[in-house]
Amino acid sequence: MSYLIIPQNYKPLMSMQQTEQGIKLIKEFFQQNLSTGLQLRRVTAPLFVLKGMGINDDLNGVERAVTFPIKDLADAKAEVVHSLAKWKRLTLAEYDVRAGYGIYTDMNAIRADESLGNLHSLYVDQWDWERTITADDRNITFLKRIVRKIYSAMLRTEYLINETYPQLEPFLAREVFFIHSEELRRLYPDKTPKEREDAICREHGAVFIMGIGGKLGDGEPHDLRAPDYDDWTTPNEDGFLGLNGDLLVWNPILGHAMELSSMGIRVDKESMLRQLELCGKQERKELYFHKKLLADELPLSIGGGIGQSRLCMLFLQKAHIGEIQASIWPDDMRAECAKVGIQLI
Repeated sequence: MSYLIIPQNYKPLMSMQQTEQGIKLIKEFFQQNLSTGLQLRRVTAPLFVLKGMGINDDLNGVERAVTFPIKDLADAKAEVVHSLAKWKRLTLAEYDVRAGYGIYTDMNAIRADESLGNLHSLYVDQWDWERTITADDRNITFLKRIVRKIYSAMLRTEYLINETYPQLEPFLAREVFFIHSEELRRLYPDKTPKEREDAICREHGAVFIMGIGGKLGDGEPHDLRAPDYDDWTTPNEDGFLGLNGDLLVWNPILGHAMELSSMGIRVDKESMLRQLELCGKQERKELYFHKKLLADELPLSIGGGIGQSRLCMLFLQKAHIGEIQASIWPDDMRAECAKVGIQLI
């Protein structure tokens, strides 16, 4: 089901031509800052992978991948990627990337099961990144340090855009506020997870919510996560479970929290086996990716994805992601947007 927010008195602050120029500037500047800040080299990534190897991510565990047969491989099925978390870890091993360094890439995907709206499209574009770490890095302090580096690159990008287009006023908070999803639940026990995100982002501006995937005190997770890439069951130094999280900011145009990145320290052997059992997915141990991890053939790593269109939408102060990227939208959504000046590409 599609869902549309219409901001009151919305008026685009940039022409469509300026918007295209701004998109180019943001993408070029931010990825260079991300690469420098995290010591990442750019690599080329696949649009699709073979089905049945355990390489594609299943995100929340329920999304269907877009599949097609390959004529020259006896109609073997390929899947359009959802994201590249597991592929990137395989690539770190293949390139023998040492600890402290990593890779990033342009990830393009089709997510046919998305509920379309201001922030969600069938087409997904991210900077997917992955960095080799040591066993000593598998802690919350290291995770926070990486989050702050990424957010610093966002602040520098916002400054450049505001200098280039003076009609855009800066609004990002200067620092990220960190909170565990269980702390957040206790703070707002009568709210839904999305309502909690809105409340905490309205107060702090930029928030990293940790421990996404595991059950909280009420028996429900803050959000779902697949069991075989992020580590959401290892106790961290604060006593809570989970070494992953989501980076969100307050979007003043929409009046809601906006997720920009999902990331985390990746599973080691112990945490993957534990999470596969919790999710009833033990059969995945026989897949290509999982066998390599269990055989100690993959490095420990941290990684995530950062939405390209979302970041552009935020910095260019747009009300709909369709003002940034070309996609397919319901006819009624296009009509409603046209009425209020939201120019969908």
